[in-house]
Amino acid sequence: MNRFMKEALIEAKKAEIEGEVPVGAIAVKNNRIIARAHNQVISLNDPTAHAELLLIKKAAEKINNYRLNDIEIFVTKEPCLMCVGVMVNARIKKLYFGAYDPIRGGIDVYLRYFEKFNHHFEIQPELEKEECEIILKNFFKKRRGTEVVVTGSTRNRFSGDEPGRGFESLPLRQKDSKKKIKNKWRGVRVA
Repeated sequence: MNRFMKEALIEAKKAEIEGEVPVGAIAVKNNRIIARAHNQVISLNDPTAHAELLLIKKAAEKINNYRLNDIEIFVTKEPCLMCVGVMVNARIKKLYFGAYDPIRGGIDVYLRYFEKFNHHFEIQPELEKEECEIILKNFFKKRRGTEVVVTGSTRNRFSGDEPGRGFESLPLRQKDSKKKIKNKWRGVRVA
């Protein structure tokens, strides 16, 4: 197993323990970890507190520069469009990710508009894919049948330990049909 992705998976497990979607990220410079982060959207009440964004902030502070030209990022799940945009603006060197996110993943959009961006980073998908998928699948499997119609701060209010106040007391959300979305760019490396 890749040692950096192994560390990102440790971060993802921290997120899971905190009740967050288990996504972890590691920033590497000169083959050394300089920053680590995991999702903290719920715990920080911040919709932008994705592992990647928290990581980029920490890495920028660590090297005392907003440009991360020599930084490689390892993340357990394909970054969303917001995170990809920040990676372009931070000018990271390379992105490694494990599991695809066919619904919210932002790499496809990045590649579609690649020539319009002023910075390009290399992409290595599916690094330790199976391990990264397992932690996500297990997390959501535990929550199947407990997802509710309400979201955001309302959802957070219903996540307490009080009997009758948890997710189990709310109506279940209908599951969308499971259709597979093909990733046309699977295996593409961008330099």
